[in-house]
Amino acid sequence: MLLDVVIISLGFVGLTWGADKFVSGTSEIAKNLGVSPLMIGLTIVALGTSAPEIFSSAVAALNGQPALAIGNSIGSNIFNIGIALAIAIMIKPLTPPVSLLRKELPALLLVSLVTGILFVDGHLGLLDSFILIAMLAGLGYALIRKKTVRDSDLDTEEEEEEEAPASLLRAIIYLVFGLALLILSAEALVRAATSIAESIGVSAGVIGLTIVALGTSLPELATTVACALRGHHDLAIGNIVGSNIMNLLIVLPFPGLLSPGPIESSLLVRDYVTMLAMTLLLAIICYRAIKAKKQIGRLSGVTFLLMYIGWFVVLYTQL
Repeated sequence: MLLDVVIISLGFVGLTWGADKFVSGTSEIAKNLGVSPLMIGLTIVALGTSAPEIFSSAVAALNGQPALAIGNSIGSNIFNIGIALAIAIMIKPLTPPVSLLRKELPALLLVSLVTGILFVDGHLGLLDSFILIAMLAGLGYALIRKKTVRDSDLDTEEEEEEEAPASLLRAIIYLVFGLALLILSAEALVRAATSIAESIGVSAGVIGLTIVALGTSLPELATTVACALRGHHDLAIGNIVGSNIMNLLIVLPFPGLLSPGPIESSLLVRDYVTMLAMTLLLAIICYRAIKAKKQIGRLSGVTFLLMYIGWFVVLYTQL
């Protein structure tokens, strides 16, 4: 088991480094092709922080471990709110952007509710995955259609000197290297996680909810805390909301497409319900803060953290 733990640790490092190189390569290719910085931020950066979840879930589904992939998706969303956002708020109270009420939060609530409806029959199959992918396409279309040139609105936080894009060849090398590292790291991570699950007698779903979800969500944790410390409140909250949407619309379809089958009842009754409760509470807290023109205080962060701890204790006692 010690070897599996070492492999998992190296797998997390590989996923993080691979995602960084993958995003760098894709971003440079986009610059070479003349794609706007705003569109790069809305697509490539969001994809980069979710890349570990995407690749580990895809490999898990291909290896016949759909429960691990589903657990990774749901567990990452619980971790993002209960740990990443909670820690950021406890470090520094955040001011939620007004746009959250018009676009991102309604989208997250809709996606979360539809996911629950798809889970009710206890089966995740091709039709369910196609519904989630169709929602992703719809949200993407709405984003592009409503996109106005607001680059001046988004204070380019770190006024980076406008560098000339890297050579196309170097960008392609980064892209291919990052992609290969992501795939290999995800493969190693899933195999080691499955081995640990079998050796200690717990389900792959539990491993996905805990070890894999925690490891693949580290980019969100680092990004959210960094944004909070730098005073970029909209990015701190937006990163969590956007990542949770992507986990449900991009990560979750993989098990339905590649390894359709039954869903563990605990994933619906215990884990999905926790995720939905956290999402609803986040929406209520943001709504009240925006209407009162106040910040989300540290007490809210403590509440999210206690919810995560409570969920984890229940999970542990049911092993």
